[in-house]
Amino acid sequence: MNLPNKLTVLRVIMIPFFVFFMLTDLFGGVGKWIALALFCIASFTDYLDGHIARKNNLITNFGKFMDPLADKLLVCAAMICLIELGLLSSWIVVIIISREFIISGFRLVASDSGIVIAASYWGKFKTVFQMIMIIVLIADLGGVFNIIGQISVWIALVLTVVSLLDYVIKNKQVLTQGGW
Repeated sequence: MNLPNKLTVLRVIMIPFFVFFMLTDLFGGVGKWIALALFCIASFTDYLDGHIARKNNLITNFGKFMDPLADKLLVCAAMICLIELGLLSSWIVVIIISREFIISGFRLVASDSGIVIAASYWGKFKTVFQMIMIIVLIADLGGVFNIIGQISVWIALVLTVVSLLDYVIKNKQVLTQGGW
C-alpha cells in the first residue's frame, strides 16, 4: 500500500476518534479542541494524499475509490455531530448528504457504462468550503465568527447544489446510456 493510500486509510481511522471527542464531555471543553485538531489533520491528509499521488504517479484504483469515500465519511460525520450539538440545521445536512448519494450513484452507473467521472473543480470547491464551514462551526468562537460560520454554511450549500448540477449536465450521457 503506497503512502497516499495509507493517508486515506488514516483519515478513515481518525473519524471515530473525531466523533468521540466531538460528542463526549469527558474532557470538558478540551474535547472540542481535540476534535477540531483531528478534523484539521484529517482534512489536510485529503490534500496531501492527492498531491503525493499526482506528483509521484501513485494513483491507484483503491485511491480513486477510497479517497472520495473517506472525504464523504469525514464531512458527513462532522455535520451529523454539528446537528446534535445544535450548530447546524438538519435540512442543510440532508441536502448535502443527498448530493453525495446522488453523485455516488451517478458514478456507479457511469462506471457500469465504462465512463469515469472525475472530480470537478466545483466538487473540490464544495469540499473545501464544507471543511471550512465545519472548522468555523466547531471552533464556535462567537462574535464575527458566527457571521463567518453562517456565510460558510450558505456558500457550502450553494456549492453543493452547483456541483451536483455541474456533474449531471457535464455527464448527461450517463442518463441516456446504461438502461436509464
